[in-house]
Amino acid sequence: MGWIIDAIADWFKGILIDGIMGNLGGLFNDVNNQVSDVAAQVGTSPAQWNAGVFSLIRTLSETVVLPIAGIILTFVMCYELISYIIDKNNLHDIDTWIFFKWIFKTFVAVMILSNTFNIVMGVFDVSHSVVQQAAGIIGANTGVSNSMMAGLQAQLQSMGTGELLGLWFQSGLVKITVVALNIVIFVIAYGRIIEIYLLTSMAPIPFATLANKEIGSMGQNYFKTLLAVAFQGFLIMVCVAIYAVLVQSIAISGDVFGAIWRVMGYTVLLCFTLFKTGSLSRSIFGAH
Repeated sequence: MGWIIDAIADWFKGILIDGIMGNLGGLFNDVNNQVSDVAAQVGTSPAQWNAGVFSLIRTLSETVVLPIAGIILTFVMCYELISYIIDKNNLHDIDTWIFFKWIFKTFVAVMILSNTFNIVMGVFDVSHSVVQQAAGIIGANTGVSNSMMAGLQAQLQSMGTGELLGLWFQSGLVKITVVALNIVIFVIAYGRIIEIYLLTSMAPIPFATLANKEIGSMGQNYFKTLLAVAFQGFLIMVCVAIYAVLVQSIAISGDVFGAIWRVMGYTVLLCFTLFKTGSLSRSIFGAH
């Protein structure tokens, strides 16, 4: 009779071990996939993310916003010319070179305004290259190997049925938190790309102010904001990479219970830091 009970206990223990390995294996696969998924999401340029939306934004910017920016640029350059003239003793001392300076400055301002979209896309091309290089380095150092999983399974074999039952519930809870984390990453990544489209649509207006010292701070702050949003993708990649390295502790830690609860804490911490990447990036580039 005892051998029947032992057989049932071993069978139940095997089911629990398989369930735990399934939960943790799914967790590790999700974390490994997150690195590549985040790289694909935050490393995609506005033109590649959705061609239809990008075409709409560009059309609106060039047909609706650009004419307004042209009027603003005209006002700015007229103001600049007046300032050049009256700066020298109220018209009593005028150098002819200021007109050549004004013509050159106007030419540069018009060229910048005419190529606003190329400049904006150039910023995101640079950030795209940075994210792709980071993804290659991160992906090579955050993967969970089969040997780690084998070591984890050996630890589970030495546990009792009660411990395995508790661990099965805990590992299932951790797996649910990782699913929630995927939703958070989705919201932040897609919210960032929408913000990029909104910034891009209004680009000509702040670019039209760059030629003037008094109101040029509008264009300078816009460009800082553009850089901040572009390189926010790199900070998101770094956050996910740190999380992926920390999650590896489950597979190599001797305390499986403690490691699982640490991962729960890491997941909450990652969600918090992901929401902070936007303000941190703006702080780095001095945008406000």
